[in-house]
Amino acid sequence: MPDRMAFEVPEKAGTRTLADREGLLGTLFLLPAFVYIITLVGIPLVLAITYSFSNVTAGNTAFDFNGLENFRLILATPQFRRALWDTLYFTIVSQIIIIILATALAELLALDFRGKRLARVLLILPWATPISLGTIGWLWLLDSKFSPIDWVLRAIHLLGPGTIFGPGLHMNYLGKTNLAMASVIIVYVWRFLPLSAVILMAGLTSINREILDQAAVDGSGFWRTLLEIKVPLLLPIVNVALLFGFISMFSDMTVIFLLTRGGPVYYTQVLASWAYFKGVEGGALGEGAATALFLFPVLLAGVIMVLRSTRRMEVT
Repeated sequence: MPDRMAFEVPEKAGTRTLADREGLLGTLFLLPAFVYIITLVGIPLVLAITYSFSNVTAGNTAFDFNGLENFRLILATPQFRRALWDTLYFTIVSQIIIIILATALAELLALDFRGKRLARVLLILPWATPISLGTIGWLWLLDSKFSPIDWVLRAIHLLGPGTIFGPGLHMNYLGKTNLAMASVIIVYVWRFLPLSAVILMAGLTSINREILDQAAVDGSGFWRTLLEIKVPLLLPIVNVALLFGFISMFSDMTVIFLLTRGGPVYYTQVLASWAYFKGVEGGALGEGAATALFLFPVLLAGVIMVLRSTRRMEVT
């Protein structure tokens, strides 16, 4: 039998292919992500920090350092304080409603019933739909004159003379402060509920079936099993859903921009939209950048709190 070594061609120096060079190949694979982050995150962040400490405006592009003057100016304006309050209020209230509804939806969709796949597809549609198109749809639903919601309320005698919603024929959802705030929360819930429901549904499937079977043998009912077994085991997953929802909702301005543009007056303004109106439409680039930078510490504090809470739950 001929020696196999006789048929092997010795490798010459410098003939290694790109696939053999792991260090170079890894660098090439990471390069697009690195360029993306630097271009779309790093450079705008540096510009925002630079703008926030200067008096730059749309009409004056000179970078004259003015220290913390922009931050002092925005803190003194009631619009900024209202935007900060609305951002926290919309995010917290919406997330509470989302987690409650997402838990119920996840529990429902974990059951076996006819049309389960169709229900899951319909559930994810609000999240898959571009947020601008979805918000425009809600803008029509909440129209002050042609809202189909008002038509339904009038048809079932809940709106009109002598009804519980008042004598008017229209609710004017986006023209009254309380209704506008409630409308924004509803749209936020509609938008971000599917993601949280899918995350919690995945968490339900990861629960050890033997634990649930043992609880059923011990006579545990639906509510006791849900509140004392499933919910405690789902808390780390709930924190993940809260984290995604908190970051997405806190930095979103599309809903406000298309739905109310911060109105009536400025009672539904959020930090992201106020930074845009102040910096881009108002031309005060320095103050707009300072407003936008307030998003970073608040988001960072929220993320740290959620991650530390999740870690404690996992250790427990």
